[in-house]
Amino acid sequence: MKLENEAVQIVSDFLEASMAQDPVRAATYMSADVRITFTGGRSMPSATEITAFNADRYRWVKKQLGQFDWTEHNDHTVVYSNGTLYGEWPDGRSFSGNRYLDRFEVRNGKISRMDVWNDSAEWILTPSIAKP
Repeated sequence: MKLENEAVQIVSDFLEASMAQDPVRAATYMSADVRITFTGGRSMPSATEITAFNADRYRWVKKQLGQFDWTEHNDHTVVYSNGTLYGEWPDGRSFSGNRYLDRFEVRNGKISRMDVWNDSAEWILTPSIAKP
């Protein structure tokens, strides 16, 4: 699907590659000096580390993409992607409705910053709050 904003298209293509568990393709959408920070302040140097982190946290995980919002700045575009996560925990229990919000900065056609927030940490610590 072709989106109306180039930066949103880059983020959408990156997310598609990430969900296909293709860190090599996902990395093509990121700048060489990308800054990636996950929930809890976890820094990751590359898309490969994202895949490895998710492999430890989930048996599998996908995003049900919600909407994209963006704002233009002088030298970059900020893109927000929100929606929910669904998949299986390492013990085989399924989950869905796990809210996420990702913030991206896109400069010169590449993602230069990615910040990730979701409910997973809370759901892991207190499984009773997770909605089946």
